Amino acid sequence: MKHSLHNSPHASPPTELTPLRQQRDYRLLWTARTISITGSEVSKLAIPLTAITLLTASPSQMGLLTAAASVPALLFGLQSGAIADRLTRHRPLMIACELVSCAAAATIPIAWLLGVLNVVWLIVVALVIGTASVLFKAANFPHVVAVVAPEQRTEAIAGFHASYSVASVAGPGLAGLLVQILTAPLAILAEALSFLTSAFLLRSIRKPEKNTPATSHGMWRDVMAGLKTSVTHPVLRALLAAGVTINFFAMAYTAVYMLYMLNTLNIPKGLIGVLTALSGIGGLLGAWITARLSKNHGETRILLIAVLFFPIEILAVGLLTGPLWWKLSLLALTSTITGGIIVAFATCMGTITMRVSPPELRARVNATTTFAVQGVLALGGLTGGFLGESLGLRPTILICAAGIALSTLWLWTSPLRPHHPKPTPLEPASKPQSPTPSTDSSAPATRSLTPSTDSSDSATQSLAASTDHLNSAVRSFTTSADHLGTPVRPFDTSADHLINVKRHSWP
Repeated sequence: MKHSLHNSPHASPPTELTPLRQQRDYRLLWTARTISITGSEVSKLAIPLTAITLLTASPSQMGLLTAAASVPALLFGLQSGAIADRLTRHRPLMIACELVSCAAAATIPIAWLLGVLNVVWLIVVALVIGTASVLFKAANFPHVVAVVAPEQRTEAIAGFHASYSVASVAGPGLAGLLVQILTAPLAILAEALSFLTSAFLLRSIRKPEKNTPATSHGMWRDVMAGLKTSVTHPVLRALLAAGVTINFFAMAYTAVYMLYMLNTLNIPKGLIGVLTALSGIGGLLGAWITARLSKNHGETRILLIAVLFFPIEILAVGLLTGPLWWKLSLLALTSTITGGIIVAFATCMGTITMRVSPPELRARVNATTTFAVQGVLALGGLTGGFLGESLGLRPTILICAAGIALSTLWLWTSPLRPHHPKPTPLEPASKPQSPTPSTDSSAPATRSLTPSTDSSDSATQSLAASTDHLNSAVRSFTTSADHLGTPVRPFDTSADHLINVKRHSWP
């Protein structure tokens, strides 16, 4: 089934489908992710506390432990997408990843009780769980296609992002309670149990998978095919570039955020946590609103509007002055709005990426996105720290706001832009360089991206005989693709991993 880039309100109404909340398999998948992510939030507090309080870890050891969580995404991120695209069924790999993570997490309290736990053990466990997580995410993205109907994928992805918001609100509080009651090593058992529960729920999904595995030409060529598609397809390129821009400047902002809040704005430490929780609540509202607005207005419009609001919170923080009550009121409002905007943007990006990516390259496109986002975070953090030292905190924050605003240019100068000038009758419309590929087509990626001249002429003649409304829409898209002309070189945005500027990690 062909999907247009813009969801037209004049399109024929979709067939009535069972609401997602009533679909057993989706409920199992959503619950599995929510439980697993909440367990991971517990370990984010429990593992560092174990290293510091029980193992007296040095600063360098803590640095290695922190880095171990993100290293697997850089080492295996691209390969994981190629592996997932080769699979006929994705669910067995997802279950195996959860079971491996469960076993790895369970070794920490066991080793502590036996008196053999050390920092190296924690680092190895972090590497194992991180690698399993990379493989899981690579398989989970195309697996959604098997569980959810195309018309409901926006709502489904919004539900997954709501899981991150739930975890961001409930996870830290639960972690603190468990550490207080059980001590830090035993609290990590909660993460092990969450992985085990997730595996059991995934195993209970009944819907069969019907994935056609991509033909493999070797790991390197498979990886390069995903990279090429991500940077040559005009829509995927725009999403990738916008996401990397947002993540780079958001991480630069995160590097100086805490210092600025405490030392410049004089915000009490305890209230910073409240602002973080408000961002999570905003994410829940954003998921709920996005799922409903997309049915009438389409994901593309929501994405283009959401990106305009990204700089608002950072700009407000950079310009904020006045009494404490005014600062807290404005920060609470902008934190809530930003949480919702982040989820709305990521949800719509995920749906569009899933729709325009060739089916045999879905996992690799998503893996490329994840890889680019993870890679740019460290660079953004270093840049933020350097600018803070050389220019000061407030100028750095204002630069970050301006930088994030640049992401608007990537999207509003791409074929995603809804309104383009219509070619005059005297001038024949130029042929689009990159027509939107079909989500459910099994044609090779090269066909989707570079159709032959003959097929383009045939398509143009066929469309000329259709209604005036459809003809106008096709010409508008043709012009927008032609306007893109020579593309700029960018990298990625992840539907699952855009950075939350308040939480140091994005869904």
